[in-house]
Amino acid sequence: MKTHTILFEIGLEEMPARFLTDTERQLKEKTATWLNDARLAYEKLETFITPRRFAVLIHKLEAKQPDLHEEVRGPKLQIAKDQEGQWSKAAIGFCKGQGKTVDDIVIKQVDGFDYIFVEKFIEGASASDILPSFKDVVLSLNFPKNMRWGTRQLRFIRPIKWIVALNDKSVIPMEIEGVVSANETRGHRFLGTTVAIEDALDYRAVLKQQYVIANTCERQQMIVDQIKALEEAQGFVVPVDVELLEEVTHLVEYPTAFYGEFSKEFLAVPEEALITSMKEHQRYFPVRKKDQSLLPYFIAVRNGDDANIDTVKRGNEKVLNARLKDAVFFYDEDQKQTIEANNDKLKRMVFQEKLGTLHDKVTRVQAIAQSIAAALGLNSEQVGQVRRAAEISKFDLVTQMVNEFTNLQGVMGEKYARLKGEDEAVCIALNEQYMPRHAQDDLPASIVGQIVSVSDKMDTIVGCIAVGLMPTGSQDPYALRRQSMGIVQILERFGWSMSFEDLLDLVISHYETTEIEVADYRIVKNHVKEFFLARVSFLAKDRSVERDVVDAVTFNGLGRLHQLFMKASLLEAKRKDEGFKETQEALVRVMNLAKKAEDKDVQASLFENESETALYQTLLEVRAPFKAKIDEELYAEALHDLSQLTPEISQFFDKTMVMVDDDKVKNNRLALLCQIKKLVDALGDFTLIEWKQQF
Repeated sequence: MKTHTILFEIGLEEMPARFLTDTERQLKEKTATWLNDARLAYEKLETFITPRRFAVLIHKLEAKQPDLHEEVRGPKLQIAKDQEGQWSKAAIGFCKGQGKTVDDIVIKQVDGFDYIFVEKFIEGASASDILPSFKDVVLSLNFPKNMRWGTRQLRFIRPIKWIVALNDKSVIPMEIEGVVSANETRGHRFLGTTVAIEDALDYRAVLKQQYVIANTCERQQMIVDQIKALEEAQGFVVPVDVELLEEVTHLVEYPTAFYGEFSKEFLAVPEEALITSMKEHQRYFPVRKKDQSLLPYFIAVRNGDDANIDTVKRGNEKVLNARLKDAVFFYDEDQKQTIEANNDKLKRMVFQEKLGTLHDKVTRVQAIAQSIAAALGLNSEQVGQVRRAAEISKFDLVTQMVNEFTNLQGVMGEKYARLKGEDEAVCIALNEQYMPRHAQDDLPASIVGQIVSVSDKMDTIVGCIAVGLMPTGSQDPYALRRQSMGIVQILERFGWSMSFEDLLDLVISHYETTEIEVADYRIVKNHVKEFFLARVSFLAKDRSVERDVVDAVTFNGLGRLHQLFMKASLLEAKRKDEGFKETQEALVRVMNLAKKAEDKDVQASLFENESETALYQTLLEVRAPFKAKIDEELYAEALHDLSQLTPEISQFFDKTMVMVDDDKVKNNRLALLCQIKKLVDALGDFTLIEWKQQF
């Protein structure tokens, strides 16, 4: 069958760079779905996106849909024939509706009943008749922000300026809001012209001649290669930030990288401020020496060729130097303020309407942090560091530098606190309190930083949930999900000696002393537990631990999170252990019966057979080493000790009826099983684990 190359290009006014990655993803997925739903086979699908266009190139699209031979089921046979055995009106009407006659009827049985069927031949539609409906794909794209233009009713990311739609060399008729498809595209805004595309296969080559690199990966690689060439020529190092690289790639159609300079005097400002100014305001890449110290240079990417590049360079240098002068001014002015004066300004900054000011929040965090420090057994010096770090944790939020560069909160707090002579542990904690800032970020390394970080995050989470600000769907204005994940990671990584439940009780107890109006803190506590359980489950799933195993190890609470994840990983691994099935099944039998038992001492004098004695004796032998291994967090070895009970448990149930009429004997047997269950509970509730087909 003959195949075709199809091109669709939608030209627009410049789109925001931050939307391009998701737009291209949607374009690819929705085009593939459209083709599959239309039953049009193809070999390859390419997508392209620049600030001024998005496009699809479909290779080797078949000329028509495949023909279909379809069996259509009609009414039951008893309805399709009348009492005389003739075809009824229902049968005749069914056939007529399918373009058939009663002579075409066949009878088949479905689920024990006879039905009438007819076979239909559906000729495949021509691709040329279907392709204009690509308009529906375009209009189905979702954007965070849309706009209307002129008198148009369509809401779209930016005004549509042109449409290219080609089936090989022929124009596919299409129209969106008065813009009619043609074979003419537009090149680079300043270097290109309007140009005809004679054949869909020529798309990339035609655009390249017009100074447009349509393929995102190719455009990005050009930038990387150009930066490498500058590194080799100048002898410096450019750490390429992946997010900035992606943004710059989506800002240009034809990239040309160049380097510029700024005054060395600006290097007196903390490099984080310089780098933030370069990246966020100018989209420049900072430059370093090979020893990683910052150099007074930058790499910029021009949207165009290298003509008059020196003029462009001077213009960029002028703009950056003005920006950096502002940073120097902010830095100098901030140092004129005392930490206490800044802290006092927090009384006028609202954290959340129902939760008070930032000063109120700092007061709560300070109390929580001191209680955690005491619970963890820190020495007096560390407790003092925790108290001071929490007390001044937000002072930098009122500085001019953080007001200008919000992502420097904590970073500038550390810098300014050090300049004011604060304890080094306190300075470090001011930055670490915000860690992890994102999924790949480091965790706070110091115990002081960990405590302030957890205290701050727990205060936000408990407070927001207490006043009804639980995240819903994609709405999470206070980043509670990210902050709770940070707490989970900190508690797991550093193995704090307090359980999550103790931590939550501690935070709730401090909230109960405030004037914040909350109906019932018991309800708040349950909501917070459920919220954190969801985060634990998410993190566990990311490590290939299924939800039933998470439920098993959290049946009695989250406990100490590093222990939780160790147990979960062990039990998940045991799914693949063929020999563990017998142990798990034996312990589940014990646990199901033991749920009905009271925790009493076992009386050996009430045993009536050897299987009871043997099980009890093995339990006594196993119990002490098992508990020791649990205390030492040697969970695999503890589980091995439990498995030694398996033969005796099997013998016990083979030889012994537990629920006998004699209450003393029955309760004694239940007490024996209860003692075993108490050991198993230290690892998890095995009754919740679904031992599936792996066994």
